[in-house]
Amino acid sequence: MIRFKKHAADEANTRPYFLIFISMSKNVYFLFIHMKIITIIIYLLLIANNISAQVNYLEETQADYQKRMEWFTQAKYGMFIHFGLYSQLGGEWEGKTVKREYAAWIQADADIPAQVYAMQTTTFNPKDFDADFIARTAKAAGMKYIVITSKHHEGFCLWDSQYTNFDVGSTPFKERDILGELNAACKKHDLKFCTYYSIIDWHHPSQERNIDGNSPGTRWHQVRMKTNRKQEYIQYMKNQVRELIEKYDTEMLWFDGDWVHWWDMASGKELYQYIRELKPDIIINNRVASRAFKKDFGTPEQKHPEDALEWHWEACYTLNNSWGYKKSDTDWKNAQTIYDKLMDINNKGGNLLLNIGPDGNGNVPQESVDILLEVGKMIEKK
Repeated sequence: MIRFKKHAADEANTRPYFLIFISMSKNVYFLFIHMKIITIIIYLLLIANNISAQVNYLEETQADYQKRMEWFTQAKYGMFIHFGLYSQLGGEWEGKTVKREYAAWIQADADIPAQVYAMQTTTFNPKDFDADFIARTAKAAGMKYIVITSKHHEGFCLWDSQYTNFDVGSTPFKERDILGELNAACKKHDLKFCTYYSIIDWHHPSQERNIDGNSPGTRWHQVRMKTNRKQEYIQYMKNQVRELIEKYDTEMLWFDGDWVHWWDMASGKELYQYIRELKPDIIINNRVASRAFKKDFGTPEQKHPEDALEWHWEACYTLNNSWGYKKSDTDWKNAQTIYDKLMDINNKGGNLLLNIGPDGNGNVPQESVDILLEVGKMIEKK
């Protein structure tokens, strides 16, 4: 038998308490529980109830979705920045130009072992990286947001991550914070700061080069997940995206690498839910799960639809032919071409995300700057 008796507070003790009589067979036990403890218990119960009733962000109302996407739909035009260890290679390995167009894929296309490639950290020192200049240029070009490759397929992190040593914190550039500087510059120039994050990781120990591939590119394109290590890697990704949100308050997470066999829709949706719990108003691209996923926006690459779509989308293009700095690629699109693409994409309800690729010292090619500024002038005259 348990009975509760509430005692009024006296002059010496203004906090009431409960006296609990516990009768067990012939013995009687008395237990005094202070009201402060009762309050804590109730509070913990309320938290537990709240956790059990968490929001399912995959079933977001259309009104909430449209409100969250408002800044994105109004932005129309953004800057993509491909920057990483590959930037200092410039599309060349052992004195030879790698044939594939995309410099950011040099590890795959030159079939460089992960530990050999990792030695690039010893020379990574982009001392000329000027976040304010990049943000000013984006602003003058008419852009409204910037997306930077915080971690590309190579696995190298552009911030000092607690969860790996394969990051800026382990390079000669360790005294500076690339993402922090760019985030601050974006805020200064009224731009949204966003981060790209690759699902595949050529450096992480959970994954390995696929020996069944019939070419260097395919051996890394379909990088294998080692047996029983997928959950370990998912936790690694969760830890890192939490860092990007907590340290830099990223407004968007732009995923890539969703094509690998071991990544599925269920894994992507679970990651999507986790991220939205961390920051409910964040925007996430469809590649978090797969390109068939309908949240939050579609991502056609190096092309765009002929007609308007029924959902939000963003077409990403390079200024020349390469994602990432490539010394030999001088095939620049002219300002009129970029302007025409922008107008066509916007008229069909999409955004244009246009890429630049700083070199290994952090300098943006002058051709990129000139084209962007010319497009900005054309937009102003519209």
